[in-house]
Amino acid sequence: MSCLIVQADSTILLETNSPQYVEISAYLSLFSDLMKTPEHIHTYKITPISMWNASSSGIKSQDIIKFLKKHTKFEIPLKICKEIQMYMNRYGILRIEQKNGQLTLISRDSDIMKEIRKSEVIQPYLQDEIDNFSSRINLIHRGLIKQELIQLGFPVEDIAGYLCGESLQIQLSDVKLRDYQMDAIEAFYQGGKKTGGSGLIVLPCGSGKTIVGIGVMSKLNCETLILTTNVTSVKQWKREILTKTDVPEECIGEYTGDIKQVKPVTIATYQILTHRKNKDHDFIHMELFKKRNWGLIIYDEVHLLPAPVFRETANIQATRRLGLTATLIREDGREEDVFSLVGPKRFYFPWKQLEKHGWISKVECYEIRVDLSADVLDQYHQITNQKLKFRLASENPMKIKVINQLLKLHPDTPTLIIGQYLDQLKEISNHFQAPLITGELSHDERELLYTGFKEGKIKLLIVSKVANFAIDLPDAAVAIQVSGSYGSRQEEAQRLGRVLRPKKSDNQAHFYTLVTKDSKEQEFSLKRQLFLVEQGYQYHILDEKQITNKELLTS
Repeated sequence: MSCLIVQADSTILLETNSPQYVEISAYLSLFSDLMKTPEHIHTYKITPISMWNASSSGIKSQDIIKFLKKHTKFEIPLKICKEIQMYMNRYGILRIEQKNGQLTLISRDSDIMKEIRKSEVIQPYLQDEIDNFSSRINLIHRGLIKQELIQLGFPVEDIAGYLCGESLQIQLSDVKLRDYQMDAIEAFYQGGKKTGGSGLIVLPCGSGKTIVGIGVMSKLNCETLILTTNVTSVKQWKREILTKTDVPEECIGEYTGDIKQVKPVTIATYQILTHRKNKDHDFIHMELFKKRNWGLIIYDEVHLLPAPVFRETANIQATRRLGLTATLIREDGREEDVFSLVGPKRFYFPWKQLEKHGWISKVECYEIRVDLSADVLDQYHQITNQKLKFRLASENPMKIKVINQLLKLHPDTPTLIIGQYLDQLKEISNHFQAPLITGELSHDERELLYTGFKEGKIKLLIVSKVANFAIDLPDAAVAIQVSGSYGSRQEEAQRLGRVLRPKKSDNQAHFYTLVTKDSKEQEFSLKRQLFLVEQGYQYHILDEKQITNKELLTS
């Protein structure tokens, strides 16, 4: 049954009522980006970066065209077929190799090499010409030239190889890797060949990305620098390494605001790397990249990689680099820099496939639309500033009544209430007499509350955006999102991830998003949901009255 329409502007329309919807949407996501998700038709867009990632993972242009022809209702515009072939063929048309200790930029097409040599932005990175197909480049320009070339529409396949780094034997212990985790490790390692050693592994929260990172460490057996989002994540990485490998504690260092240990395995935060006294001072902690002879650098939550770390990463292209993430989406639009400097997507496993096998929880997603009270509604309509309108809608006091009903629907179930605005969260915390975790709490205070939640002593925990990332709360089965960062798709994915870890009983979780009806918040909610809809999740849209009248059927 045909259910696609391929349009000349590189968009693809998918009918959601097709019996093949799940299968087709999963394949579309391999080479295109989901843009809109109205009820009956979803819109995908083919972009250069989406096709380059597909090409780097082994998908051929003819495979995509064949797939589209099989499922499209109408003839595919010839322009689209040509663009798919052109963009996908561009990956690998330029490559960097190392010959006799020197880096060489090589093209399969002499005309393209001639075009590149004429580029004013590329000329400073080129040394002498070898022939019509190749030129030498300086070792220190390996990352910078890749950044510039992708901006010109030419992604570079880097097969110049890597330094081994200082040896450190790392043996896995007390861990049985799942099949997809082993596949992810091998997709990155590629048997130790030059084609491996850099790139991204894309897996949802709760699926064991940390274990995959540790598995890569045990493959390479070298000193490793791990960069992650916060101190909580630093502690979790250290715990996992200690329990899952034979690396002794004295070989693991923490590098944060409070502790500055540089050891064979060092775990640091992005925050400390980008700390400086003021904008005129240097990032003194960037020296960490040079403190030891690292053989591997792991970028946890790579979609949050700060701009200053990009610049430093450009200088260490001879070191193996692994990016771990649940989503390739960057809110700043710098996906091309991640592709160039950390590497292309090496492995992806569909979220719904993991759910099907029981590796992550089944999650029911709901958007609950909440009315504003009459007085607040008048205030809302009088405001002209769009940001203020969004915040007023997000902090809708009527949401507390809905939260109360949801808690009654899930009595004694480990529940997280997640939000953006501290005043709102403090009010919810006071109303329900539940502990609140924000950036104002010390790390030790946060750890006490996390531990209490894990041990079942705390059933309800209120968390700010500090809990968006790297929190290991395996028993959390209900998440109630009361406010968020505008249309952030990555935040939506991370917050759903708080309840994805497999559960001991029915392996079922619930994710509720409360939005103010007919408001700016409702508009942004559609944007937030795009990535998760692409993964196969469906949001059930409910009116608050369906909750207060207990018409919601829990799974």
